[in-house]
Amino acid sequence: MQFDQLKRRAFIRLLGSAAVAWPLAARAQQPTMPVIGFLDSRSPDTIADRLRAFRLGLKDTGYVEGENVTIVHRFAEDQDDRLPELAAELVRRQVAVMIATGVGAFVAKAATATIPIVFVAAEDPVRLGLVANIARPGGNLTGINLFNSELVAKRLDLLHELVPRAARIAVLVNPADVASTEATVRDATAAARAIGLQIQVVNANTGREIDSAFDTMTRDGYEALFVGASPYLSGRRVQLAQLAAFNRLPATYSNREYVEAGGLMSYGSNISDALRQVGVYTGRILKGAKPADLPVVQASKFELAINAATARMLGLTVPDKLLATADAVIE
Repeated sequence: MQFDQLKRRAFIRLLGSAAVAWPLAARAQQPTMPVIGFLDSRSPDTIADRLRAFRLGLKDTGYVEGENVTIVHRFAEDQDDRLPELAAELVRRQVAVMIATGVGAFVAKAATATIPIVFVAAEDPVRLGLVANIARPGGNLTGINLFNSELVAKRLDLLHELVPRAARIAVLVNPADVASTEATVRDATAAARAIGLQIQVVNANTGREIDSAFDTMTRDGYEALFVGASPYLSGRRVQLAQLAAFNRLPATYSNREYVEAGGLMSYGSNISDALRQVGVYTGRILKGAKPADLPVVQASKFELAINAATARMLGLTVPDKLLATADAVIE
């Protein structure tokens, strides 16, 4: 009898141990969520719409942040010299995929040759040295080409159509974004010469330099402004739009976000569409696709946006042709 009681007690203890061990074992066997690293030179509040579009692209492939994927953001807060260390943090974290925009794409490429990278590039990524081929990128990078530099001539033509009397055009660029600045200056110079305009390149890489740039433009009598494509300048779009309005300087920009902030006119790739595609590519890579086999997406949605209220404030009459072809007219 005593022996049977001892056996029962031992059996109960065994069951108790198993009950404790089973949840631990089950948790240990559950797969951990993949981690995506998002590297950007700006601050999060300036790209909130882009982040939403990126998450929508992820959702298209079945990934929802917090449910089956984690996103770790690293923002340089307009200090590009911080990007290498931020990229190194993501590498040490061993993220499954890294998203990199603008200058961050070059930093990410230098930081790792093994972690898949999906980039957003302003122009031809082959010429920039990011990939070997558009159709078959090779290596660990693929992404989106926004064609910003290729659209310089078109943007200058549209500005001339809106402000035909403006013959002296200031071209504002960010010198830290070397590749994009060189392409913008080259193409703007050629396009201006073709339609008889005079341009002056003005550099700005800080808020104070932007203020000084506008002082220079007004002092030297420039009649319109062409803002080059740059992640930094995009992050300062409210300041740029306000200064252009204050100095009564008609300006053209590279994307609709400027116009929504009060800028006069923009022509460029649909940024939300591009970031959604980045999300789709990220999801495909998480499911096993290799960047080397994913063709670089060539942006195909371009939009003309006009802020009619800003035009009226500047005393401009927007030609009916421009209004008819605009994808967005903001009142």
